[in-house]
Amino acid sequence: MSLKVSVGQAFSVEGREAITQAIYEALLRIEAEKVDLAFIIASFEYNFQDILSGAVTQLGNTPLIGFSTSGEITRTGSHRRSVVVALISGDGIQSRSEWFPDFSEDSLRVAQELIKTLRVDSSTKGALFFVADGLGGDYEGMIDSLPEGEYSFAGCLAGGDLRQERTFQIGGTKVGVGGIAAALLSGENIRMGVGVAHGWRPIGAFFKITGVRGIWVRSLDGKPASETYADLFGRRARDWAFPPLNTIVRLYPLGIEREGESSLSVRTPTRIEADGSLRMTAEIQDGAIGHLLVGGTADCLEAARQAAGEALQALGSATPKLAIVFTDISWQMLLTSQAGSEVAAVSDVLGKDVPIIGGYTFGQLTHPNGEQRPEFLNQHIEVVLIGEEEG
Repeated sequence: MSLKVSVGQAFSVEGREAITQAIYEALLRIEAEKVDLAFIIASFEYNFQDILSGAVTQLGNTPLIGFSTSGEITRTGSHRRSVVVALISGDGIQSRSEWFPDFSEDSLRVAQELIKTLRVDSSTKGALFFVADGLGGDYEGMIDSLPEGEYSFAGCLAGGDLRQERTFQIGGTKVGVGGIAAALLSGENIRMGVGVAHGWRPIGAFFKITGVRGIWVRSLDGKPASETYADLFGRRARDWAFPPLNTIVRLYPLGIEREGESSLSVRTPTRIEADGSLRMTAEIQDGAIGHLLVGGTADCLEAARQAAGEALQALGSATPKLAIVFTDISWQMLLTSQAGSEVAAVSDVLGKDVPIIGGYTFGQLTHPNGEQRPEFLNQHIEVVLIGEEEG
């Protein structure tokens, strides 16, 4: 088997035209009779029904997986309002993908349906990819429900504009919001390597988290969350409940203490609500201790290099053919004046021959191998390498 990968990108006002051009560019380069799997990463500003329609017209019944994002990533850096496509082909490759609705409403039931449809069990080998709704769902429960096996998995929470209250997922030949897309890529010599890291550090402020109701945190040390942030950063509490501060709060996540572990679990607020509470990406246990975290440019770029290095190491002797980079949207916000610098850091580690695709996401999902527990992450950069073992 010879694994072939080709990447295409296009900028256009209309989504159908952009996806058509991107796929056409990738098809010219891949030099293969058929495409076994296609990744599609597109700006949230496009009409995603048009994106899907254009992809199906070009690729027929090729399995698809993709998501919306606030910024598209390629080897040349970070971009806006474009479509990025990666096509994978090779003898002996098997792939299947599907989109499942209602994940945000009934995550565990949908997870069981996903496992059954994609035929994931203890004998499964290969690379499993997920794209979940970025604004709701039991992400930890979903990955904990996956059966043990020799497969690795990676994925993200679809991204977009925090103000729009919706993200898009593409799976199989379907597209929608509030669901989850999944794809399984397998072949005798296909390997996956995953690396994750983040550049956020505690600054010495910590709180007892109380008043938890689902994904909402009402108080920190007995005060409304907005008052705590106001005390720390010098703006009035009411200011934190309105733009731009209510979404900028994502730059200041909480590091949650975990019993028996020295590392903190990063949990990110998506915004501060009008009542002063934090809307989190995932539930936090009432009474937990949270440390305020702040990100730094130098720390993030070092984290990008670390994640790329870990992915290479995990790939072992396999030759990397494609890098998929799931970067938290907070990185896009933090690195505004140095847009794409994290991509350059990843490229420096991987070398200039490995094509890169990716996007900014609301969270990351990873299970590098069977020896580590699966994790739902916030605020990280996740580098996923698809490679081929020679012979």
